[in-house]
Amino acid sequence: MYAIVETGGKQYQVEEGRYVDIELLDGEKDSKVVFDKIVMVVNGKKSKVGQPYVTGASAEGKIVLHGKAKKVIVYKQRPKKGYRKKQGHRQGYTRVMISKIRTSAKKSAEETAAE
Repeated sequence: MYAIVETGGKQYQVEEGRYVDIELLDGEKDSKVVFDKIVMVVNGKKSKVGQPYVTGASAEGKIVLHGKAKKVIVYKQRPKKGYRKKQGHRQGYTRVMISKIRTSAKKSAEETAAE
C-alpha cells in the first residue's frame, strides 16, 4: 500500500516504513508530522483517487533530519563581453520516516480508541 501526498507544491509517493525527502518543513528532529493532502491511495482493489484530495485520508510520519542537497553550480557567460558569473546553490530538505497511512477518518477513530 502506498499513497501520493502533496506538500510544498510537489507530489511524493510515500509508503509505510520508508523515508522520503521533501521540501524543507518547520519542526524539530523527532517531531511528528501529518500530511492531510492525499491525492491518491493505492491498496490493490481498494484504491481511492481524490477529487482533488481523498477525504478522511492522512499520512503520519516523524522528522528524521534536516539537510542540504548536493551543490548545483550555476554558470553564466556572455561571449565576447567579458561577463562571467559563477554561483552555487544547495537546496534544503527534510527527511521524513512514514509510520502510518490512514485511508479514512472512521478507521483512525477506532484505532485511537483501541490504543
